[in-house]
Amino acid sequence: MHITKAMASFIHWLPFLLILAVAHRPHVPKTFNVLSYGALPDRKTDNSKAFLRAWKDACERDGGGRVWIPRGRFMLGSVVFVGPCKGPVDFIIRGMLDASSDPSTFFVDHWICFKYVDRLIVRGGGYLLGNGGSAWRFNDCATNSRCKPLPVTMRFDFVTNSKVNHIHSIDSKNAHFNLFACHNMNMSHIHILAPATSPNTDGIHIGSSTKIKIQNSVISTGDDCISMIAGSQDILVSNVQCGPGHGFSIGSLGGSHNEEHVNHITIQNSTLTGTQNGLRIKTWAPSPPSLASDITFEDIIMENVNNPIFIDQQYCPQPPCNGQAQSNVQIKNVTFRKVHGTSSSKIAVKMQCSKHVPCEGVNLVNINLEYRGPEGHVASSCLNVKGKSYGLQNPSGCL
Repeated sequence: MHITKAMASFIHWLPFLLILAVAHRPHVPKTFNVLSYGALPDRKTDNSKAFLRAWKDACERDGGGRVWIPRGRFMLGSVVFVGPCKGPVDFIIRGMLDASSDPSTFFVDHWICFKYVDRLIVRGGGYLLGNGGSAWRFNDCATNSRCKPLPVTMRFDFVTNSKVNHIHSIDSKNAHFNLFACHNMNMSHIHILAPATSPNTDGIHIGSSTKIKIQNSVISTGDDCISMIAGSQDILVSNVQCGPGHGFSIGSLGGSHNEEHVNHITIQNSTLTGTQNGLRIKTWAPSPPSLASDITFEDIIMENVNNPIFIDQQYCPQPPCNGQAQSNVQIKNVTFRKVHGTSSSKIAVKMQCSKHVPCEGVNLVNINLEYRGPEGHVASSCLNVKGKSYGLQNPSGCL
């Protein structure tokens, strides 16, 4: 067979082309199936050891690995998945994870915890079944003088450059997701469900964390849909459906000395339905000095929401309360833009700021909130607020 120059050149370069193709082939991490470590989806075996062994092997593998939880219902005790790892770890939940209903297991700060992990992905479409109904009576401080903290369903401590998506959390004993000291985390397509009467079941609770995005999610729970406390900075919430629950809350702030500041918070393109509050900033009174600034709420739909726009610097959830006490948390540069819908209370815009450090730079832009109850026309109430109104204002007369 006659070999042309072109064919000879191709044959010469073929080994190098094959090496190049292999080098650029997408990396598929090794999978560590919890069934291979003895996990049993029988709804009664505590699979903690099997899950931890699978995590250890995935975490310690050069280049990272994949923990695989197949379909089925796995009982799981309290676990901590600790890094740092030797590469990215993909934690895939296809099945259902069942928390214990045994009261002896309730009084810890977490059910599932990831700690000191970089480039973590938690996903898979699976379910976290918190079995909160067996425990809420211990955590309802309004009715129980001996209330105790219960486990958060999923904690992330010192987790960076990570993603959580397509996960369902049902009936958490305490908050569903808690982020502490995290950086650059994206959460999306999260579905959270708990009764409106379930105590302290915040959907997503954020503290001392930066560059967090929460998008395209549905949160129905018994406390704040999303809460952001001291140290929450550069947070974006977008396209979240909230309700029932207590709305989107910044705070409570001012609970301790030398508290980290809160700034650059944006909540946008979201809907609240039948919630106790809408867009809320709350601070303790009295409180030491602190700062919450550069906060934007925009393109928000309210459907029968109590306290749609609410700044509360006299936050006191349990009496006795000192009505003369003043907060020293400075709230400044806050914008409410294009907020519209219906209020279940006559006072749809309520801003109760501190006499010591009045709110500054508050802007109301195109607000249209209707009240259809028996108390008359919708109204607003502002105290110690410095700011401006632009465009449509219903209710009117606040700034």
